[in-house]
Formats: sequence, structure tokens, C-alpha cells
Amino acid sequence: MELPQLEGTRTNAGLDRLRMIEGSSARAVVLVEGISDQRALEALAERRGRALDAEGVRIIPIGGSRSIGAFLERFGPQGLEVRLAGLCDAAEEGDFRHGLERSGFGSNLTRADMERLGFFVCVADLEDELIRALGAAAVEEVIAGQGELASFRTFQKQPAWQGRAVEEQLRRFFGTHKGRKIRSAPLLVGALDLSRVPRPLDGVLARI
Repeated sequence: MELPQLEGTRTNAGLDRLRMIEGSSARAVVLVEGISDQRALEALAERRGRALDAEGVRIIPIGGSRSIGAFLERFGPQGLEVRLAGLCDAAEEGDFRHGLERSGFGSNLTRADMERLGFFVCVADLEDELIRALGAAAVEEVIAGQGELASFRTFQKQPAWQGRAVEEQLRRFFGTHKGRKIRSAPLLVGALDLSRVPRPLDGVLARI
């Protein structure tokens, strides 16, 4: 089958990911926006005692929500027909919904419909979900463990962020340095009480 064309500035990266799994024996594929989502789900699966590689499950960062259509075309009912699941942020829910509709998964899909298909939405994003599940104090402990608590305290003193809720400050802090979200995601998951795992993450893993 000819590879579908991806739109946007991340076309080459998306095609590379598709080519990487050509001929894959995966029985299930989880489509996520970025690497931090992948690392979080992999860490949670490990904590749940699952060996995704041995199970034939692949978690694929698609390089941005606008690439979702090409991946659904490749792995969905018009392609390899593997079991699918996905995870996105609230801001990108529309891209995922439209991709699912265009790929034959239904029409006029609601968020509940998407969940029944295995696609879950983080509100507002992965970091927000993890911060709310852990609580600010526990998140600060994770930051301290990375040697970045002093940097966070300096960030809190910036005029634009003084007086904001600490949860807002934490969420923004994770996005202020390249690679921080990717590095922090599995550590935050590792700090979770497994009875308080964010629903979208548990929902995705339950699907596959």
C-alpha cells in the first residue's frame, strides 16, 4: 500500500515513523501527539505489570495532531486494521475527531464516541492531568529530584506568573525548557498512586 501523504511542517518525520513500522507485527497501535505522551503511557504500562513489546503493542508519537489522518488511514479499517487507541490534548480534540470521521470511524462523533473507539482526551493536556492527580506538593518533589526546584522558584517570581495558582505555574514550567516534558513525564507517572491514575491514560491502556 502506498504511504499516505502527511501535511504540515512535520511531513518527513511522520513518514519516517510510518516507514519504521512497515511490516510490523503489531497487533495494536496507540497514536499519541508527542514523545512525552509515549513515555508516560510506557511508564504506566510498566507499573501496571504489562510488557507492551511482548504483547505486540506499539505507542507511536505522530508528531502533532494534524498528522492523525495519515496514521488512521494506515492502521485503520482502510489499512492494516490493527486495534487502535489514541491520546490527545483538549486543544487538539477536533483534529483527532475529524481524522476519525474521515477515516470511517463514524460521523458527528462526541467525546464519548471517541472514547468508545479507544481515543481519549486529556483536559487540558498530559501535564495538567498528572499535576491534578499528584497534587502540587508531589509534583514539586519530582522537580526537586531532577535538581530543578531552584529554577522553578525563580520561575514563580517572574512578574507574569506571580500570584498564579501553583498548579498553573507547574504546568507552564514544564513547557519552558526543551526536553523537560519528555524527561518529566515518566517520573510523574512513577510518583502516581495507582488508584489515582488520570482516566485518559488508564482508558487508553485498557483499550489495548
